[in-house]
Order: sequence, then C-alpha cells, then structure tokens
Amino acid sequence: MNNKLLAKAVQDYINANLNADVNQIALAKSMFEGISPAELATQIAAKKKSAKKLPTWFHTENIYYPPILSIEQTSSELTAEYKSKLAKGDTLIDITGGLGIDSYYFSRKVKTVTHCEINPELAAIAQHNAQVLKAINIAFKAEDGIAYIKKNDTFFDTIYVDPARRAEKGKVFMLKDCTPDVTSNLDILLEKSSRIIIKTAPLLDISAGLAELKQVSEIHIVSVKNECKELLWIIDKGYENDTKVRAVTLNRGNEKDFSFYKSSSNASVQFTDNLNIGEYLYEPDAALLKSGAFNLIGTTYGIIKLHPQTQLFIADQVKTDFPGRIFKIESILNTGDLKKDTKLKGNVIVRNYPAKPEDLVKKYKIIADQDQFLIFTKIANGANVILKASIIQYY
Repeated sequence: MNNKLLAKAVQDYINANLNADVNQIALAKSMFEGISPAELATQIAAKKKSAKKLPTWFHTENIYYPPILSIEQTSSELTAEYKSKLAKGDTLIDITGGLGIDSYYFSRKVKTVTHCEINPELAAIAQHNAQVLKAINIAFKAEDGIAYIKKNDTFFDTIYVDPARRAEKGKVFMLKDCTPDVTSNLDILLEKSSRIIIKTAPLLDISAGLAELKQVSEIHIVSVKNECKELLWIIDKGYENDTKVRAVTLNRGNEKDFSFYKSSSNASVQFTDNLNIGEYLYEPDAALLKSGAFNLIGTTYGIIKLHPQTQLFIADQVKTDFPGRIFKIESILNTGDLKKDTKLKGNVIVRNYPAKPEDLVKKYKIIADQDQFLIFTKIANGANVILKASIIQYY
C-alpha cells in the first residue's frame, strides 16, 4: 500500500476525476510526490468500477482500492449480504479473504471473523478498509488460509472458501482444478469446523460438484437480474440426507426462493399446444434453469409447459411469486404475419426455434422496443409459433 494515496488532496483529485480518461492520467506526468500516475489511474478506475457493485465502499471516504481485477473478482455487496445469512455459530474463518467484502458482511452476523489472504498487499488493503468501515471484529492474517487451518488447533463454527480456477478447460471445470483444492483438504476442514461454505462460479456443473464433495446439505444458486452470479455449497459435518437445492433471485430488495430436494427434481409436467390471447407466458429466472428442475417448476407454480425442450410455461393468471419474467400474450403470429407488417417492434426472444435473434431482426426488419416483445418458440405439437407480448414482471 502507498499510504500517500490517502492524503486529502489526492483523494479529492480521485473523486473529481472518476469520469476522466484513466489512460491519459496513467501516461501523464506525476502530479503528487511519491505517487506514480499509474497508481492514481488504478485508484480512479477501481473506485469507478465499485460504484454499483460495492456502494458502501464507494461512498466511504479513504477507502483504498486494489487493482481493478480484484474488484471484478470479488463478491458484490448484494451477494455477500446473502451469504452472511448462511454462517453458523459465533466464529468464522474466510480462508480466501481477498478484498474482504465477504468477511465484512460475515462480521455483521458472527462475533469474530478471521480473514486469511496470501497476497500481503491485498491483505493490507482489506485490513485498512475494514478499519475505515469500523469492522473491529475481523482479525487479519497475511498468509495461506489452508496452511493457517492446518497449523492451528482453533475450531471455527464456519469455514468460508472461494477457490479460484487454476486453468481454463472450456466451459467445464472441477473443484480439484481450483486453488485452494477443497476436495483434497476437505477432511482437515471438517475436522476444524461444523459447517463449510464453498463459493464457486455458476459454470460448475451441480452433479459434478456433488460427485467431488460429500456431506452437502444445501446448494444455493444465486442470481441477480436474471444472471447467475455464484453457486454456494453448504457442507455440514455428518450430513447424510438428500441435498436441498435453492434457486435464489435477488432483485431490488425482493428475494425469491425456489427450493426442492435433489431426489424430487424429476417431476412430471403437463404440456400444451393451446395458446390464447390474454394468457400469461412464464420465463424462469436463470437460477431456476441452472437448478435443472425444469418440470418441477411447472408443478410447483401450477403452470403448463409449452414443449419438453422449451423452458417456457403458460397460465391464465399472474403469479407474482414466480421467480422470472411474466409476459401477457397480445397476439399469436406466423411468419406470414411478420412479412406483412412493415413496422414490427419488439425485443426478440428465441427459445427452441430454428433461427438466431439477430437473423430474425434483420430478416423481418424488427425495431427494438423496451416494453414490447416478440417471442419465437415451439409448442407441444412441434409447431413453431411467434408470440407478441408485453412485459408484466421482470423478476
């Protein structure tokens, strides 16, 4: 850390230049003694990146920012606050502490938090920011979290770990390919805690994760604005029952939860090829789709599925507890109708239809519209249909 960056004049400059070209600042002459232009540019870029993701940090004076990559990789405040509810007991250790966003929110739920970060620079930054935010119940250790666990006899009620992928292998990866390797250290972690929370990227296949882990009591699939942000694996010592899957959507202070036990995910469902104007079309949130319980969605919410490979549903009423978008069908069209209409407007959605959205927009000269939608899909009898619809619910 370069503490000179915390001087009032420097902080005033950073705040005044949040919309400036950081590349020009990085290449300009140094404006402050002992501070390089690159350091100034980093603080400006990282702070600007934090505005929506980390509003508490952004609006607090004298926060020190790490390189922008750390901002991109850290949890958002929204997901960190959700994770904090999953902590068990009074003591928690975050063995991959990073910038300390998760540790900060855990510290608001448990009595004491230990933050381990192997990068000494990042550990120092996290400690400084915690002091600024008055999080006095966090102890900081600039060392490897797994090594710290192994060398100490301390028992923690909860262990939290956010392993990083070591190598890219397409869209598939295993926990054993991450750092730290949770799978090879799982037994020692279970010796030192009664609950382990593992955060992974949503790319991790749920079945593959369950094959690598043991004693998984719950899996939380967390999405924000229809985008899966993280998977949370809850391991409780001695748990041997069915794993509960929770698809959780966090939107504008409105939390929705679609929960089921893994063994009940293969439910039967009704299909339909009978669509009517005035009915409502349901599109599940990304978290629900990630859960893989495609048919169970229909039976849970009392809605009928359009086609086995079309993850869209229909109902004659609005069910606002549904996690996802709801549309009202205004008309049912065919390709001939589209060719005749020279003023087509709408956002194009394609679900199980033999064409790409961009090709359809070009072919039918569709003009974008914020509230109107053209949904290209397939129904139970195999026919392709086009639904003109208005949005009733976004999340």
